[in-house]
Amino acid sequence: MDLPRLLVLPALVAVYLFVASRWPVSSWVAVAYLVASVAAFVAYAVDKSAARNGGWRTSEATLHGFSLACGWPGALLAQQLLRHKTAKPSFVASFWLTVGVNVAGFLFLHSPVGSRLLA
Repeated sequence: MDLPRLLVLPALVAVYLFVASRWPVSSWVAVAYLVASVAAFVAYAVDKSAARNGGWRTSEATLHGFSLACGWPGALLAQQLLRHKTAKPSFVASFWLTVGVNVAGFLFLHSPVGSRLLA
């Protein structure tokens, strides 16, 4: 398991708490991250099983879609715990790009500017 990568998870909690202390954040946001993370973890587990057994594989685009849609914490845990999708540099780079886009979106949407745009 790669501990430095997993330190991103408490960093997300810190960012979430910081944003929530400054601007309104719906409790549904935490629920969305939790549900999407569970779904992403399951998708990775299914794909890992299919890779081992020669079955139907989940597309990389689908896995990245889960990450982009708030599921990246679960995807990161699956990568580390299941040792899945960690050796292909292009996949890893795309994964971290989805993390960055998701976190930037979270920050923007909850900032005063983003909140005004949504209103």
